[in-house]
Amino acid sequence: MYQGGPNMKDLMRKAQKMQQDMMKAQEELANQIVEAQAGGGMVKVEINGKYEVKSLKIDPEVVDPEDVEMLEDLIVAAFKEALEKVSKTNEDSMSKLTGGMKIPGLF
Repeated sequence: MYQGGPNMKDLMRKAQKMQQDMMKAQEELANQIVEAQAGGGMVKVEINGKYEVKSLKIDPEVVDPEDVEMLEDLIVAAFKEALEKVSKTNEDSMSKLTGGMKIPGLF
């Protein structure tokens, strides 16, 4: 029965190291906070690398009962920007570990 060989052992060792590095990177990304804003900073959103919302700040000046739709649009824009930033940060971090290979299931 074939037991592998020096190349197989080396490959397994590299794969295990990559897995450990990925787990560490995922932990670091989960703790990283990304801020995005809309309306010149009137609406600010903070989310972490796990896409969990950490805070939402709304400047009272942008709260207009006659124009709720504008506030809704600003909130959506801030969240969209924050999500894009986190996605890009996560992709960049994982790309460094995988040498640019796209591995299904990673973020």
